[in-house]
Amino acid sequence: MLELKIQNISKHYKEKTAADDITFTLKNGVYGLLGENGAGKTTLLRILCGILMPDRGDVTLDGISIRKMGAGYRTLLGYLPQDFGYYPDFTVKRYLLYLASLKALPRDKALVKYKEMLELTGLLGEEKQKIKHLSGGMIRRLGIAQALLNDPKILLLDEPTAGLDPKERIRFRNIISSLGHDRIVLLSTHIVSDVANTADRILIMRRGKIMENSTPDALIQAASGHVWEFVTTPAKAEICQKQFTVCNVKTEGNELRMRVLSKECPFAGALAVVPDLEDAYLYATENREVL
Repeated sequence: MLELKIQNISKHYKEKTAADDITFTLKNGVYGLLGENGAGKTTLLRILCGILMPDRGDVTLDGISIRKMGAGYRTLLGYLPQDFGYYPDFTVKRYLLYLASLKALPRDKALVKYKEMLELTGLLGEEKQKIKHLSGGMIRRLGIAQALLNDPKILLLDEPTAGLDPKERIRFRNIISSLGHDRIVLLSTHIVSDVANTADRILIMRRGKIMENSTPDALIQAASGHVWEFVTTPAKAEICQKQFTVCNVKTEGNELRMRVLSKECPFAGALAVVPDLEDAYLYATENREVL
């Protein structure tokens, strides 16, 4: 079992701290890296890939710095950036075989693996299509396929479901769930549902810091007793939105059903409800100080 350690990683830009003394350890399993846009998730993934050098700290694999491992580390790595590069006039087949050659896969193995990836990502039958003729969702699936070509032991995915429709998102989540038993998978996203049913642990990032590193159940338990529902008028709802963190608002006839975070019962008649992971994420980010 591999052990990827992130130790006291910091990265600063002129007016922003993208990573602020981050430390955690990843072993086999699926990890969700949750945070709003601009939280520093992409910077952290680029550091884990070795694309970006931290100002301070180190990343080690089984005790060896990835900087010292060089190409040996990259052979273990699969990476899907938010905007991955491709040649629009390449066909799907040519693109995947080209990437396989860059990953140093032997030709015979590459021919087998690219077909496996087409089937896994639902692109069978599209081999001869030029990439410029694919839909946004299909291009995203192609990106997932190229990240998996070399059967990586460390898989880093940055906003992998961007552009996918609901059916494709479910397909993607099923793929990720099947991969985590024998490798490290880190999935960065700002969409809670992407990791709700796939991640073994969730890291919540905000302002360059890791605020939480816990299981989904533990995060939900922490928010228990702090989520309330009540029905109110539109006029009173505006007041509530100024007083509380609102998790959800739903129209019911001429009234609104509101779901809010509060340490105590906000109003007579409000009912405490069981939190879901979205409630827990809001509780962690809106109602607790950054560690």
